Amino acid sequence: MTDAAANSPVTAMPPKQRSMWGDVWRSYRRHPGAMAGTAVFLLILLAVVFGPYIHTVDPGKLDIRAKNITMSLDHPMGTDNLGRDMLAQVLAGGRTSLAVGITAMLLSMLVGAAVGILAGYFRRIDGALMRVTDLFLALPLLPLLLVITMLFRDTLRAAIGPESGIFVLIVFIIGITSWMNTARIVRGEVLTLKEREFVLAARSIGTRNHRILTRHILPNVLSPIMVSATLGIANAIITESALSFLGLGFPSDFPTWGRLLFDGANFMTLTPSRVIWPGLAISLTVLSVNFMGDGLRDALDPRIRGR
Repeated sequence: MTDAAANSPVTAMPPKQRSMWGDVWRSYRRHPGAMAGTAVFLLILLAVVFGPYIHTVDPGKLDIRAKNITMSLDHPMGTDNLGRDMLAQVLAGGRTSLAVGITAMLLSMLVGAAVGILAGYFRRIDGALMRVTDLFLALPLLPLLLVITMLFRDTLRAAIGPESGIFVLIVFIIGITSWMNTARIVRGEVLTLKEREFVLAARSIGTRNHRILTRHILPNVLSPIMVSATLGIANAIITESALSFLGLGFPSDFPTWGRLLFDGANFMTLTPSRVIWPGLAISLTVLSVNFMGDGLRDALDPRIRGR
């Protein structure tokens, strides 16, 4: 080794920057329940999206000669009392149930986040918004859903079609009756954030309120909103299934998982698979989403993530 090489300073490599979302992903991956739930949910999502292109049987095709049969090569999940293929109906029903769950969740998160942010940041309207939230929490939700569905179902069917009308109605009533918990959680976060130094500094230099809300408040309340969103999908799917099971959801020729349960309830002793498959689909979807929500909650909590 030469003297010049020996006397030359050693330049240390700068430490690699670690992003918060990278830490969140690493913590999420270490949660076995969350990874199992993600795998199951992605499998169900891929099945309902691409399954009808592989299993090309029409879910509405009637075959009286093949009614009420058990599992076979032609009908892996059997058939119903009209000879319709159960696998095709479960796949088609999954598209509708997941679409209702995700759309209703987005509406619920939008309303809940808006109410929570406004109530937490603006003290003048905090009391009024929280009293409205308490009013919605005090309402009996299932009877309210039944009354709204019965009042407006025929009107929307006549206006925009039987399937589209019911879809819009169910998404609206689920979204508008499930935002309250998100609003209360977000409000609590905003009450804490608006007293933090970076928000006070932004106020001191004359930053407008809408700029503070979009640049400083909203990014810091995304964590509880994301956790509520995952759990909101599960609640929306269960609510839609309950409405369809009660016969107030989609029409019989437009399958959803809840509608398949309703149609198969009278044939449980003859062909129990008619309720087993849609019930299993609902259970696995809700369970996987709940595991994903638990893992996301732990990953977004810095106290748990740092252990």
